Amino acid sequence: MIGTELTPLEHLRAFQKSAPGLDGSLAMARRRAATVLGAVALGMIAIVFAWMGDLAQKIFTQFQAQHRYAPLVLTPLVFAATVAVTRRWAPAARGSGIPQVMAAGHDLGLANSRLLSLPTAITKLLLTTVMLLAGGSVGREGPTVQVAAAVMVTCHRILRVPISAGVLIAGGAAGVAAAFNTPLAGVAFAIEELAAAFEQKVAVLVMGAVVISGLVSLAVAGDYVYFGAMRQTLGVASVLLITPVAGVAGGVLGGLFSRTLLSFARSSHPVFQAARARPVMLALVCGMIVAVTGVLTGSTWGTGYDTTRHMIEATSMPSAWFGPAKFLATAATAVSGAPGGIFAPSLSVGAGLGQLLSYGFPDDPAPAIVLLGMVAYFVGVVRAPLTAVIILMETTASRGMIVPLFLTAIIADAASTLVCKEKLYHGLSRGFARPRDSDEAKAAS
Repeated sequence: MIGTELTPLEHLRAFQKSAPGLDGSLAMARRRAATVLGAVALGMIAIVFAWMGDLAQKIFTQFQAQHRYAPLVLTPLVFAATVAVTRRWAPAARGSGIPQVMAAGHDLGLANSRLLSLPTAITKLLLTTVMLLAGGSVGREGPTVQVAAAVMVTCHRILRVPISAGVLIAGGAAGVAAAFNTPLAGVAFAIEELAAAFEQKVAVLVMGAVVISGLVSLAVAGDYVYFGAMRQTLGVASVLLITPVAGVAGGVLGGLFSRTLLSFARSSHPVFQAARARPVMLALVCGMIVAVTGVLTGSTWGTGYDTTRHMIEATSMPSAWFGPAKFLATAATAVSGAPGGIFAPSLSVGAGLGQLLSYGFPDDPAPAIVLLGMVAYFVGVVRAPLTAVIILMETTASRGMIVPLFLTAIIADAASTLVCKEKLYHGLSRGFARPRDSDEAKAAS
């Protein structure tokens, strides 16, 4: 209308209409800026989280060495208190963190809820550290995935960029890459677990976020091999003999672990329903199991990183009971519902399995068999063979073992499917879906 002044926003819109390509260019610039800022931020956060986790484990180890039986009281109480706090103030922070990202990927409306909010991410980080302070058998990789996705969502929201599934996938993938210092594994994890339909535009977003977060980690923490270098290899005859044994054993045990977690999460059996009805009491009992196991063995506390690294580098081997005991401690910690991941503890359980298998093949290098046990059990739990192989190849610099690792992973995936048909993270993600969007899950028996 003549004589009517236009507001600055109306001037911008009028200009965009006259130059339609500009609007798309600005939107693309904002999206790229949000991805870069998010990747840099989550890279720094992953480094800080790793430092906090290592410090927490060191503090607990020193405390437990001076007060051997104190965890029998401390650990159960911290488990119960952590679950109580989580359920009261941050229910979206419970468990691993990967199922939350998957649920939000299927229903983008959840990305704007507390599921991937910054307060939930901070709470997740702090409570996972508390669990490590109490000796809980938790990892930081799953929580890092949720925190990374939340950071990406926050950066996109600040820059007013629409949230898409690609944003969540990129954040989660970058979280895995930053947590393990394994860029290729981040991309593989995005393909296998986080992305239902992996489009090329999502691939570019994922790789961009992974590269940036990896560069941040490299610049701050340096180039390091997570579990240490493993140079031993296996001959063809040994590969054909050991890989089926490791694959079946790891796949079955990993499937049992997944089936147990899914049963506690969703089964309609009266025993599991009673356990879910008393979450704090369940956490107390789980904490006691972890404490007793840790006091008796002295080696099942925390992520199991140090013990696993010593086994990979062949500097020392734990007791033969390490694998079964770590399995029990990790299962109890995961069932408790407290915040914390299962990546690192599962790799540690697999290392214990590999150690047991090495006794049956004394003429072959034990670290190589330990590595096969790690990939077998990890695949049995997570059912992501490509991710598992790449993680272990990158974290141990064991490129000479890539063929045995792939064979073992394929066999373990098939064996795990026979025990637990539903993939763990996909099953757990249903617990975070909105009721109107989620199908009734079949009860796990």
